Amino acid sequence: MASALAKATLGLTLPLQIDLPKISFAAKDTDIVEWKGDMLAVGVTEKDMTKAENSKFLNSILNKIDSQHSGLLFQVSTEEDFAGKHGQSIVLRLSGHGSKRVGLFGLGKCTTGSSTAAYRTLGESIASSAKAYHANSVAIILASSEDLSPILKLTAASAIATGTLLGTYEDNRFKSESKKPTLKSVDFLGLGVGLELEKKLKYTEHVFTGVVLGKELVNSPANVLTPGALAQEAEKIASTYSDVFSVKILDTEQCKELKMGSYLGVAAASANPPKFIHLCYKPTSGSIKKKLALVGKGLTFDSGGYNIKTGAGCSIELMKFDMGGSAAVLGAAKALGQIKPPGVEVHFIVAACENMISGTGMRPGDIVTASNGKTIEVNNTDAEGRLTLADALVYARGVDKIVDLATLTGACIIALGPSIAGIFTPSDELAKEVVAASESAGEKLWRMPMEESYWEKMKSSVADMANSGGRQAGSILAALFLKQFVDEKVQWLHIDMAGPVWNDKKKSATGFAIPTLIEWVVSNSSC
Repeated sequence: MASALAKATLGLTLPLQIDLPKISFAAKDTDIVEWKGDMLAVGVTEKDMTKAENSKFLNSILNKIDSQHSGLLFQVSTEEDFAGKHGQSIVLRLSGHGSKRVGLFGLGKCTTGSSTAAYRTLGESIASSAKAYHANSVAIILASSEDLSPILKLTAASAIATGTLLGTYEDNRFKSESKKPTLKSVDFLGLGVGLELEKKLKYTEHVFTGVVLGKELVNSPANVLTPGALAQEAEKIASTYSDVFSVKILDTEQCKELKMGSYLGVAAASANPPKFIHLCYKPTSGSIKKKLALVGKGLTFDSGGYNIKTGAGCSIELMKFDMGGSAAVLGAAKALGQIKPPGVEVHFIVAACENMISGTGMRPGDIVTASNGKTIEVNNTDAEGRLTLADALVYARGVDKIVDLATLTGACIIALGPSIAGIFTPSDELAKEVVAASESAGEKLWRMPMEESYWEKMKSSVADMANSGGRQAGSILAALFLKQFVDEKVQWLHIDMAGPVWNDKKKSATGFAIPTLIEWVVSNSSC
């Protein structure tokens, strides 16, 4: 990403070039007691930790490892009260042949429905231990791998690999010093071998590159990631994967010609000009069965405008993440440029701008006109994301299905918390598709109601509608607003990702929704 942001910005800040972790993944049928390397990592459920009365594990894999080391594993796990609970781990330094260390990593109950997320967390925990012990080579096995079907073994390997990559990667672009990761190779034991698993792991690496781009975009401060810089990222994707991508970047005058008054009204106060991004993916051969659009909110900074964000909890210092929807869209585009799904055309659309304050800016009470001719009374300049999305959704007409993503409302965080995104759609079919994709990706979505009677709150006495209807049901009202700009013949779904875009504990972007979008596009390519 740094190459696209090579120009010094306010504060003279330039991001360093950080290489992605280069980990060699391999599936092997090596016996666990014969494997040699720095650490043997064993994923264990609470059930796997059941112990017999004769100081033995009931689980055959744990018992085999324990026997090799004279009962040390049983002894230490008992002393440390290790029960395989989610997040628990112990790592033992060993002497003799085989691995230098053996680690047990808890998976909790790990039911089928939660397995993808649990295995991804396992990979992150193993990566953390590999960092701590400077491990170059790791082997990973699940104590209950013999109970998994071939499909679940593929799911497990992919999710663990994802977690390992994410746990190894650190976004240190804006630090004066950074450490290079030591982990170089990961062997999967007991999860099968062959071409299908190799393809799954390669797919996982492609998704990871997209997630990293999304994380880096959201983490980038607003003095670095301007609307122009975001447009450069789209151009870079089109250039790198020119066999399947084309790109158009519309400037202010071109947006005026398209009558995008709603979008341009938000952008009017900023010294950084808006950039309307349109990436288009088309496979190199074969017929197009589906046309899809992914539309992402692209506010590279949101001050709130004249309704400026003030007071405790306003999080104005984090409003660089208000382009999380566009980061998800561009991250998915980068991965799909490598995966190259057939039979599907995908349009990636971002109305990028800043919401600032100046004498040229939009005022509370102003009326803006969207590109479909509908007029909007702006009763809150801090309800700006929906104004930019309005023109982006109108622009996306002509496709079969639209998914838009936005860090749109604090109300959705209040309703669903920090790790679940709300989805809104009139289409049961599309809801099922996207939820299925999220489950495969290990991400959490929850369908919210679109209560049409609430639209009364959005009526204006001087325009077709207002852009805000008060505090109650804020996320529903925002979704109902967006619906006014979507062709009724097009299936449409809105994702409010205000909560899961950011991890407060890690103070970092999550890359949320990128794996889900990729899964959804790929599933449509096989329809």
